[in-house]
Amino acid sequence: MINKDLMKLMRCFPQRFIHYNGEFIAHREANEYFVIHDIVSEIELKYKTLEWLSRAADKGMPFKSNKKNEYFREFMLSGINKFLGTHFDKLEIGIIYQKLGNNVNRELTIKFVKAGYDLEILRKEMDTWK
Repeated sequence: MINKDLMKLMRCFPQRFIHYNGEFIAHREANEYFVIHDIVSEIELKYKTLEWLSRAADKGMPFKSNKKNEYFREFMLSGINKFLGTHFDKLEIGIIYQKLGNNVNRELTIKFVKAGYDLEILRKEMDTWK
């Protein structure tokens, strides 16, 4: 992986760090992380960011306080948006999590990222569920 891409990601999540096991820890208290040791390109870093951090931005509730959980979700969404150069809102990150979260469909993630984060791709995919 190119170091400048990882440095860019790290600037988007204050108090982040890389664990000795090759994991990017976006939020220590909430244990939000993903493996980076197998990433070889910037685009793969973007895929994993969406696949592994979208759940926390959409519905993360690692704390007892609703206020802390709301702040946490905003923190995660802000970091994702800063890294990707996007402006996803709460509803949109929910759609992203539903369709891409936890690496459920890497092909769709690739299509979504390569299309410049066109949410219509994901919305069309949701329509096929009906």
